[in-house]
Amino acid sequence: MLALPGKAALIGCGVIGAGWAARFLLSGIDVTLHDPDPEAPRRLDLLLERAERAWRRLTLAPVRLHGSFRFAANIEEAVADADWVQESVPEREDLKRATLAAIDAAAPPEAILASSTSGLLPSRLQEGLARPGRFLVAHPFNPVYLLPLVELLGGRRTDPAVLERAERILSALGMHPLRLHHEIDGFLADRLMEALWREALHLVNDDIATAEQIDRAIIYGPGLRWAIKGTFQVFRLGGGEAGMRHFLAQFGPALELPWSKLRAPELTPDLLEKIVAQSDAQAGGRSVRELEELRDDCLVSVLLALKQHGHGAGAELAAFEERLYALSHRRSLREEDDLDRPLRLHETRVQPEWVDYNGHMTESRYLQLFGDATDALLRYIGVDRAYVDAGYSYYTVETHIMHLREVASGEPLYLTTRLLAVDDKRVHLFHEMFRSRDELRLATAEQMLLHVDTRAGRACPAREDIAGRLRRIGEAHARLPPPDLAGRRVGEPRARRSA
Repeated sequence: MLALPGKAALIGCGVIGAGWAARFLLSGIDVTLHDPDPEAPRRLDLLLERAERAWRRLTLAPVRLHGSFRFAANIEEAVADADWVQESVPEREDLKRATLAAIDAAAPPEAILASSTSGLLPSRLQEGLARPGRFLVAHPFNPVYLLPLVELLGGRRTDPAVLERAERILSALGMHPLRLHHEIDGFLADRLMEALWREALHLVNDDIATAEQIDRAIIYGPGLRWAIKGTFQVFRLGGGEAGMRHFLAQFGPALELPWSKLRAPELTPDLLEKIVAQSDAQAGGRSVRELEELRDDCLVSVLLALKQHGHGAGAELAAFEERLYALSHRRSLREEDDLDRPLRLHETRVQPEWVDYNGHMTESRYLQLFGDATDALLRYIGVDRAYVDAGYSYYTVETHIMHLREVASGEPLYLTTRLLAVDDKRVHLFHEMFRSRDELRLATAEQMLLHVDTRAGRACPAREDIAGRLRRIGEAHARLPPPDLAGRRVGEPRARRSA
């Protein structure tokens, strides 16, 4: 079981700290932040807006920031009841050590203290802490809300059990914790990136290539491969059927050639101005926000492609997506539930990208929302990931949607579900969509679901516990008046106008 913290405290709300906030909030964790910069709340609002925008493109799971957040006046107030504290102040050892000491003095004894440092050694950062065993480094990558990698390592006095607990928590956040067992300046990923960065600086400094040419050399070639295979696996494939041994025999001697210059060039004023001018030209007048949104959209596309193959970061996305569904549909059937009314299991708000040129929600989104309501019902009766992995699921075999009212962007919605008929293989259900602010009915959907053995590719009876819950709901709903718009044929006049 992946246990999540109840509350997180974030000290420092720059690009990285705000990215951590989005990660925690998407996972349903309440967050308290502290940053002395009065602009921090404004910057956080902008980043959370961008993170939600990206995640709505990344998954069909209902996405919203499930946790709540607030800013605290000081470190002591921020960490007072936290289970996880993430320090993300500027990369100065003296500032980080002073900040961590203040956190250590005020945080609950069982809270994990993590630093976002990109290269400072944890053993040095934990010096002087009263409880050094709970301190570790959790180094993420920007944007934290999309990139899953987080380098995880402890210092000489870090408790191994704390590292194991942190690894479970980070995995539950949809991240990929890379556990490092030796301290080294710059850790792992940054050292690899800096080697490339040093060589790139030489190429610019020597007027061999421009910043744009160097970036194109990466994004159209090795960068695409790196999203799938790392350096060693790429080179292994470069050796053909004989693999790495043949690659090293063929290309190993090139390592003796003076191709690269790993010692960085002096960052002179002339080189600095050259790099800045080339970078400005490469941006083409686009603002930082425009470039960030383009980056997010491209990352979403790559992650979605990898998810289809269950590979790399796509596998992490698929696992986290299941948590998002569970978080959105967290209710399950209980003995005390009142079933003498339609079930209200799904609520949402119309997102800007769901509307068409008329400003109204598109037809495909109606189907998506009714599908979300069906998913909520299935989770309510116990059809979870384990059930699906065992080879069983309900498939929608028929849907009839009625569009009763236009739906505008930003409207809060809720959907109700009632069962019209149930047997051991089939579920006949009826959804209604309402506008939350005035209870106006907007649309209905009648669906037939069929229980399927996905491995055999044919219908089969549902597991008895699932079937029993459906029967219990169906028997209660059978006592309700028939829905006025159920059972209609396409084009048939309505017996009564929708409420």
